[in-house]
Amino acid sequence: MPKHVDPDARRRLVVDALFRVVVREGLHRTSLRAVADEAQLNIGSLRHYFASQQDLMRFAMQSMLDRASSRLLEHVERIGDLEGHPRPEQLQLAAGFLAELLPLDEQRRAEVTVFLDFNTAARTNPAFGDLSRQAAEGTRWLMRRVLTRLDAAGTLRPGLDLDLESERLTALLDGLSLSAVLHPEILNPRACMDVLLAHLGDLSLIVGTPGSAH
Repeated sequence: MPKHVDPDARRRLVVDALFRVVVREGLHRTSLRAVADEAQLNIGSLRHYFASQQDLMRFAMQSMLDRASSRLLEHVERIGDLEGHPRPEQLQLAAGFLAELLPLDEQRRAEVTVFLDFNTAARTNPAFGDLSRQAAEGTRWLMRRVLTRLDAAGTLRPGLDLDLESERLTALLDGLSLSAVLHPEILNPRACMDVLLAHLGDLSLIVGTPGSAH
């Protein structure tokens, strides 16, 4: 009898192998053969997911977006009603939520590496423009949503321009992500969180910066 293959398990296997190769080699140099070898699969099995380098790159980016989105949704469920928490704790929870987008561990480092490599390719390849724009718009929507909830809870200083602050927060996370991937020996996970918490503290009514949340 033919061996039953769990498609979800196979997809996770392929994605994990793909991300490991991207971290080592870079997305633009990642080949179907390298991913197949990493996943210990024959290359024909991978043709089910992508038939070309372009398909592979889109698959990597979409997988990164799917994983991050799933993790963010789970985080929202754990937080529950933000307004039900004390104000200092709200900043801790917001920082922990946003930290899902930072390269603070091996899994998130791999995702951010895919994100950076893909967007570098998208700058000159219009075939990747839709996913790149989707990610950019999604990030800004998320920053705006976090700040809106903090503002509604009375945690932020009155009179802030939330559109402007959403762009500043997006730029901060982008900068931290890039620096932490390129120079982890300079910007470690604790420093990333300290900077993020300091920024949120500056936007808040709370005197002093809350302690780090990891």
